[in-house]
Amino acid sequence: MRLSHVIPAGAVAAALVLTGAPAASATASAEGKPSVSVVARGLDNPRGITVGRNGWLYVAEAGRGGKGPCIDGPEGGRECFGTSAALTVVAPHHHRGKGWKQWRAITGLPSLAGEKDGGSAIGLHKLSPAGPGLVATIGGAFNLDTRKLLGKKARLMGHVVGLYPGARGPVKPIADLNAYEAAKNPDKGEVDSNPYGVLATPFGAFATDAGGNDLLKVTKNGKVSTVAVFGDRTVPHPFAPPPATVPMQAVPTAVAWGPDRALYVSELTGFPFVKGAARVWRIAPGHAPKVYATGFTNIVDITFDRWGRLLVLQISKEGLLAGDPKGALIRVDVKRGAKRTELAKGKLTAPGGVTVARDGTIYVTNKSIVAGGGEVLRINA
Repeated sequence: MRLSHVIPAGAVAAALVLTGAPAASATASAEGKPSVSVVARGLDNPRGITVGRNGWLYVAEAGRGGKGPCIDGPEGGRECFGTSAALTVVAPHHHRGKGWKQWRAITGLPSLAGEKDGGSAIGLHKLSPAGPGLVATIGGAFNLDTRKLLGKKARLMGHVVGLYPGARGPVKPIADLNAYEAAKNPDKGEVDSNPYGVLATPFGAFATDAGGNDLLKVTKNGKVSTVAVFGDRTVPHPFAPPPATVPMQAVPTAVAWGPDRALYVSELTGFPFVKGAARVWRIAPGHAPKVYATGFTNIVDITFDRWGRLLVLQISKEGLLAGDPKGALIRVDVKRGAKRTELAKGKLTAPGGVTVARDGTIYVTNKSIVAGGGEVLRINA
């Protein structure tokens, strides 16, 4: 399942616990009115966001494609390759005492996007701080034949890479997840690889392959191994009368480090993107994955705040087939009976990534499938 290909065209147009804890319920409540402000604008398909050691925000822009080569997309349109993906920095204007500044610290990264509008791009996806730099995923290219077709400049697609802003060699390939999918195909389905989520740890990096439906471990020297595979589920077919059914893929998106030192993995889910069907998995060392929380819709990112509460970002609140671009940010408080609170209600449009600063401020990339219209929102909740 190609993550960036699951956004229906109509949506783009409309947009202009701990061990043993029970799965959280599907009900979310709206509580208070947190302040929401825009701190960055004009971004190209912004996805992942993280806070660096210096307190600056680092944003993954998937880019807007380019002049080609071009390939036929799954919805009939043409998708063209370019080197427009970038790592952007968003930082306070300290010397002015107010406002924010933004600049692209690393440019020229591979991007594949719609030929007409540059929307729903595949490119730089997620980021995780690691030492003096960042570990990141570059999405695509689905299989090695497609990557070859896109040309030499696409060679970093399908990789986990290191990013070093300001360095002479700012991009370092670490592991080729497209090649791993071609060789191992952990879910035994169609060979399809689209690296998405990433988490750097002292024990190596962990990455989700949204196309391959798995969680992979990557050592510092680039060795890849399978941690978990997320299988299909059978659901009712949305366009056929009962009892017709269709297999729905998991499409794992984010991977996060929990306060209990376990890994947590979110699902987007594949077609037909059933509302309320997305889950969060918990993977403890030496144990099989277990469902931790259920009842979400099309999760694109997760993280934990400094109080250990889970933040779940939904790219779509009603489901990707609904044609409604409204997203949602749900906070799950395990210590209060898995109580759910929707934050910044009504303020999110196809959001792509979430992070929490040291002071508890939440930052979200918004309008994540739009070229030139993406934003970073600051949420005080």
